Amino acid sequence: MVDRRATTAESKVRVLITRLSRRLRPPRKLRFTREGKYYVLITFGVGVAAVNTGNNLLYLVLGMLLALIMVSGVMSEMSLRNLRVARRLPSRAQAGRAHLVEIEVFNQKKRFPSYAIEVEDLRAGQPTDKRCFFLKISPNSAQVAAYRRKPSRRGLDRHTGFRVATRFPFGLFEKSLLYDRAGELVIYPQIDRVRLPYDHVVANQGSRGPVGRGAGDEIIGVRPMREGDDPRDIYWRKSTLPDQFALKERAREARPEITITLDDIRPRGASASWNGDFERRVREAASYAVALLRRGNGVKLVTSTGHKVTANPSVGADPVLKFLALVEPTDATDPTVEPDASRRTTLESEPTLPHRRIARVMT
Repeated sequence: MVDRRATTAESKVRVLITRLSRRLRPPRKLRFTREGKYYVLITFGVGVAAVNTGNNLLYLVLGMLLALIMVSGVMSEMSLRNLRVARRLPSRAQAGRAHLVEIEVFNQKKRFPSYAIEVEDLRAGQPTDKRCFFLKISPNSAQVAAYRRKPSRRGLDRHTGFRVATRFPFGLFEKSLLYDRAGELVIYPQIDRVRLPYDHVVANQGSRGPVGRGAGDEIIGVRPMREGDDPRDIYWRKSTLPDQFALKERAREARPEITITLDDIRPRGASASWNGDFERRVREAASYAVALLRRGNGVKLVTSTGHKVTANPSVGADPVLKFLALVEPTDATDPTVEPDASRRTTLESEPTLPHRRIARVMT
């Protein structure tokens, strides 16, 4: 009972300290620019000269210099107040290819505009090298700008917030404010062009594979049009009623499902180059998956630790690419890793596609 009371008291003290630290933390950060440093030195020199000489003209100049600093602080505060910042991430991003990130700043003030606003997008564990500049944001209006980013590697890109700063009006000081706006973007692995092996299954069945419903060139029937169908497939000769259209039902080439296996177990005593080989195998697996889906095959990706994901041409490559973007190697000493020996034997006994060190690709 005593321990529980002590724990409760300690938690209350921690909450109180956290609240006090937040309240005592300055809401704005101020930084001198190069011109601002010179300006402050000149102001300090004029002040020393005015005190030593007692010259009224020097006191007048000192008052004007100090008033300029006060005006700068007030106007910069008016520019930073009541701003709402939002981030628009793309639906897909890929390593090695540039994508755009949009930044929107909405000025919630009713009368006063905001000038010279610089927004810096903050990301966890990465340098803040991407900024957007807004010259003027009118009252009750929004401005949108975008920056281009080219990620170098796959993975989860975490955005933590924004740093909003301004040097308005004289460029002597930079006043900034931090906004907490979290966001996540999955960076897909890079895709290369690969040459797929000859499709023996389709070749044995003739020029086309098994026929099924899809988006091919051959028409296999007519059915009533439903919501979401392509209006270009309307069969006008059979559409006699004004509110009921007949739709051409097309055929597709049904191809077999291909299994891609990826070895994600890091062996004991692996060298530093193993991680680079693993990233190359992930890139090759992604390239093969995209090429197979474009050809019309279904794809099933299986890792050595038992994780798997499937995709087909109707769904697209997003499930496989997202899985490969987030996959991480597992140490062989991890007790949770239990390889399935029977599954490995079955896969190894099936025909494979010869290609360097990607684990296996098979039908």
